[in-house]
Parts: sequence; C-alpha cells; structure tokens
Amino acid sequence: MSSTPSAGPFQPLGADDPAVVGGYRLAALLGTGGMGKVYLSYTPGGRPLALKVIRPEFSEDPEFRRRFQQEVRAAQRVQGLYTAPVIDSDTEGPQPWLATAYVPGPSLAHAVARHGGLPLRSVLLLTVGVAEALDVIHRAGIVHRDLKPANVLLAADGPRVIDFGIARAADTTALTGTGVSVGTPAFMSPEQAAVGTVTPATDIFALGQIAAYAAIGAPAYGDGPSHAVLYRIVHEDPDLSRLPERLRPLVTRCLSRDPAGRPALGEIIRLCDEISPEPLRQGENWLPEAVTGSITDRLRLPAPVPTPPPQPAAAPTPTAFSPQSPMAPTPTAFSPQSQAQSQPDVAQPYAPAGYTPTGYAVAAAPTQAGPVAPGAPAAPAAPGSVPPSHWSSQATSAAHATPPPGGTAHQPGFPSAAGGPAAPRRKRTALIVAASVIGALVVVGVVGSLLSNGSDPSDKKERAGASSGGSANGGSGDKAKPEERTGEQAVDGVEEKQADPEPAHYKGIDVPLSYEVALTDDPPQLTEKKGSAVIYGKGDFYHYRDALFGDGHLGTAKGKLVLLNSGQQGSLEVCRQETRYTKKVDLDKLATGSQLCLLTTGGHIAVITYRGESAAGDPSRYISVDLSVWRDAEEPQVR
Repeated sequence: MSSTPSAGPFQPLGADDPAVVGGYRLAALLGTGGMGKVYLSYTPGGRPLALKVIRPEFSEDPEFRRRFQQEVRAAQRVQGLYTAPVIDSDTEGPQPWLATAYVPGPSLAHAVARHGGLPLRSVLLLTVGVAEALDVIHRAGIVHRDLKPANVLLAADGPRVIDFGIARAADTTALTGTGVSVGTPAFMSPEQAAVGTVTPATDIFALGQIAAYAAIGAPAYGDGPSHAVLYRIVHEDPDLSRLPERLRPLVTRCLSRDPAGRPALGEIIRLCDEISPEPLRQGENWLPEAVTGSITDRLRLPAPVPTPPPQPAAAPTPTAFSPQSPMAPTPTAFSPQSQAQSQPDVAQPYAPAGYTPTGYAVAAAPTQAGPVAPGAPAAPAAPGSVPPSHWSSQATSAAHATPPPGGTAHQPGFPSAAGGPAAPRRKRTALIVAASVIGALVVVGVVGSLLSNGSDPSDKKERAGASSGGSANGGSGDKAKPEERTGEQAVDGVEEKQADPEPAHYKGIDVPLSYEVALTDDPPQLTEKKGSAVIYGKGDFYHYRDALFGDGHLGTAKGKLVLLNSGQQGSLEVCRQETRYTKKVDLDKLATGSQLCLLTTGGHIAVITYRGESAAGDPSRYISVDLSVWRDAEEPQVR
C-alpha cells in the first residue's frame, strides 16, 4: 500500500481521519494509496511507526480479510536488512490495520519526480539492496506482486522494500473490478498483465523496471493509458536507449518476456558487482546530496499528539418533580443499607501506556452522598455524554422497584434519586401507578395465553424437546438455559453449522521435478526445492523422484494423501469421509484421470486430478494436474 507524493512528508489529520487506531494515537498523515491511508504514530516508548489503515471497501470483503490475515502472518516472518518489519496489526477489527517500522526517507517515485534519475553507483546499490530484500521475501514464501518505485523507500543506509505480499489480499476480490486500483500497470510483468500468473520471476521483472526507472527517470515502457502500457509490456520490447550502456545487458535480461529467461537474484547481485567500477558498499553517501536532503526533512518528526486529561463531568442539574406530569420519574425506594454496594466498572478498550483512545464516553461520577441503591434511577448524564448500558437498565427497572423490608420510599432525611429533597407522595398518584401496573400484567398474561394457544403443535414439541427432561406433551422439565437459546451461532441450543467454502478450480498445472505446490496462494504457487529437500519443504504437495531407485511419486510434507478408487468421484464430502490416507503415492499407480484427495495441516482440502507426465524426450520432467481446492475447509492443525 503505497503513499502518494505530497507537498510535505507530514500532512495534518483531516476531519475524516481517526485520532486513534488500535490504541496508537495518530500524529500525521503520510500518504494515501489504493488500499488505504498511511499515518505516522509512535510506540509507547516513542519509536515512530507507519500505520496503514485499510479502506472500508476492502474491510467489508470476506475474501480480502482472509487473505489479508494470511499475508500479515507471512509478512511477520520477513526480517531483512532492506525491508520494513511488521510491528503490530489487527486483521479482525472493524477496519484492519498494519503497523511497520517508520523509514525516514522518500520513495523512489518521489525522489525521481523531484530530482530526476540517479547516478550509476546509486542505481547499482539500489538494485542490489532490492534484490537482497526480495531474496528474504521469497524465502518466506511471499511474492511481492506490486514492486514499484512507490514501494521502495530510500533510507540513509540503503533502500527499503515495503508492502510485500499485501497486494495479493486484494487480488480477485469483488473490488478489483469496481474502479479500485491496486498496483501500477507500468511495472507489471507480461505474464501478470496477460493471464494473472504470479511467480518469484514476476518480482525479477519488476526489479528490472525499478533499475531502469531509477537510471533514466521514467518507466521503461513509457507513460500513457493503462491499456496501452500493458499492451507494450506484453507484446513489445522496452526503450532502453537512454539507459547507461553498462546497465543494458542486466536490465534486458530482467525484462525478458519469458520468466525462465530472467536471472536469479544471486546472479543479479553478482552482475551489479561486476558492472560497478568500485566495490559496492551501502553507506551514508550512496545517494546524491539533493535526495539526502529529503531524508533530513523526514527526520524532523512531528511531536506525538498529547492525550488531553479527562475532564470531570458537570454536576447534574436537579429537576423539578411534578406528580401530575406524565413524563415525571416514578418515585423509587431507597435503603441506607445499600450504600455499601457499588456500581460495576465500565469496560474500556485497551491502549498502550500513554495512549488513551478517544471517542469513548466515560461514566460521570455520582453526585449523591453514596453509591446508587439497587433499582434506583441513574443520575442525569452530563450534556453530550453517553451513559453506560447498565445505567439504562437500572433506570428502566426503577418503575418496578419495591421498598426494602421495614423501609419506605423516600424516608425523611435521605436524599432522592435526583439529589434534591424527596417530593411528597400523593395517594391519587399511587393509585394510578398501581392500577397501571396491574392492567399491564393482565394484558401481558392475555397476550401470552393467546400466543400459546395459537402456536403450531410442532413448535410446542420442539420447545418441549429443548427442555431438559421435557416431553412432547408439555411435561415438566427444566427450561433451556438462556445462553443456549440466544446468540448468532445457536438456535434452540443447537449450534449452526458453518457453510462449506466454495471450491477454486485450476486446470493444467505443470509441476516440475523437485517442485512443491502451496495451495494457500491463488493461483497455487510453485517453489523449487533441490534434491530431497522437497520432502521436508513447506508446500502442500510435491513432485519427487528417488535418485537411488528411480521411482517418482507425488507426496505431501504438510498433510495426507489418498488415491481414490476408480468408482469414486472426488469431492469435498468424499475427501472428508476417506480414511486410507498416506504421505505419498507412486506415479506408476496413476493413470490419466486418476484422482487423489489431499488434506493439509493448514485446513485446506483439494482434489488432484492426474493428467499425465512429460514425454520421455522432453528435457523438462514434470507432471500435469488439475486442482479443485476448498480453502479453510477444516480447522488448521497445530503442529
């Protein structure tokens, strides 16, 4: 989630910006991107943070929330020298957010827009730093997907790559087709722009774009409408005529339309060292002086916004009591013995020390000589305040309060609920109140009887059966507990079953030898594992051939497999009912159309349909499969 360039690095908060997010008090607006806004905040110890709040449109999409949660967990594993580490997050709140370390430096997009292209040494140091960051990101099982100049920050000691993997959460959600732009077409790879395929090689293409942009000060495929730029990326070669001659071979290879023709990250770092006339060492002088001035500007952080001290609530104004007024409060009982009781505390949201969230109403202090008696109405709230919920319930029940044994309502010498002297009780008012209560009880009884007699007999049986020891004929028994009969997840004591997820289907996936497949990604991601390391990898299933015995098999390192019988048709229910699971299935037992069930420890269930393997003369060894994946179909297993 990148931020847009602005006149200054720190913008004041607007009327629609929150004051506090997740207990962190916001100090300034850093920028706005396609997925939300980025704010400056501080830890309780005073360290600055970049806090990114997701747009409400994305927050309302369940698929986005599921993916965002997965990507944040993955991003927390990335701890590289050239990345901004994740510090804190909330993926389940009303509006998800993510906090990373604040990087005091402009983005590459901002620096180039202000000062033009960078010198060769700066470009090479930028390239090796981003390559090292991508290596750490890829090792964590993440493909950045949205590497662009706005997501590369220029710090004093080297570049920092941000927002790795988060763009994946917005892929294929309902929002991507409704005008919400996530990502920049000018820096997409051909396979990403054409068919949406994303692999680590996608980030290599973007790295070539980053190097070219930093050197010439403009995108390698030019500017213009998105569809025109994407067409050039897919079908034409980039214009590298303004690129320094030493850089052209490296950038040209990175921008190969064939992902297999792009160099690996280690090779990119080695080639940059060969291109540089002097050893490449990151340091404080790796950027031009003009860009370094932008870093200085971002070190002048605005002070944290102080939390105003809580103001005492104004004392309530006594209200005149008139028995003849139809809206006057009903006199209530007061007992001097009840002064030992206290009001329950009001739960407040957690916040780090020194950061008191705003926007929550605080209960006003009682103005009576002692605590409010049970059943007594609450004191009037201060203007603009919101009384806690338990005050409302007490005020509602006050009309039905009864005097304590031996006591009378408003005994002489005790204050009334309003804080003033007790008003005289009149017999006429008491008779009216008593008649009203009796009439209400009669009406409630008649209505309840009518409802009971007019209900469906089957409903009676269900209600009777829900009672402990009850019978269909209305026999006696304990009633069901209230908590068993209420709530969004339970009806009459029976918990509602969560709906099964919809399957995702993928056709013609080629899995090369010694590659593993991760079902979490959409589409499933393939990762190479050399030798037997694939058996101990992180993928959900893999293609492996034993070097000693020469037999190939399809196995899983994070779940269990079963080869279905010829008469079985793979489905979610069939896979759940199967018990003949194993860790691997030999390829010689598979024929075209054979189906296997895969249950992963991450809770995903898949049906793998085998379509065959590469021909004997083919230089590449691979198997072809179709996949049907039910993600999060089961609870993940704790290992």
